[in-house]
Amino acid sequence: MEYMYAAMILHKAGKKINEKNLSKVLTAAGVNVETVRVKALIASLAEVDIDEAIKSAPTMMAAPVAAAAPVEEAKPAEEEKKKKEEEEKSKEEAALEGLGALFG
Repeated sequence: MEYMYAAMILHKAGKKINEKNLSKVLTAAGVNVETVRVKALIASLAEVDIDEAIKSAPTMMAAPVAAAAPVEEAKPAEEEKKKKEEEEKSKEEAALEGLGALFG
């Protein structure tokens, strides 16, 4: 993953993504550079429009986040439902106590 991050840093800085630059970034980060992995990444990125890939990434990432949101919202709804039930019970109990006082 660090190889991909290094390529993204080079792209963001406007530098050419080549073996020399990628190796320099990785070395500066303290990564033990494997020449084979550097060459493989350079070859795989040759046909990729990085700007277009970045633009399309948020749409792919948004689905899991959106799917998780209703689960988080469900917990407060359940807690509110329980609170309402408890309030209704306490109101009923208070009403019964009031009736008891009338006949007590």
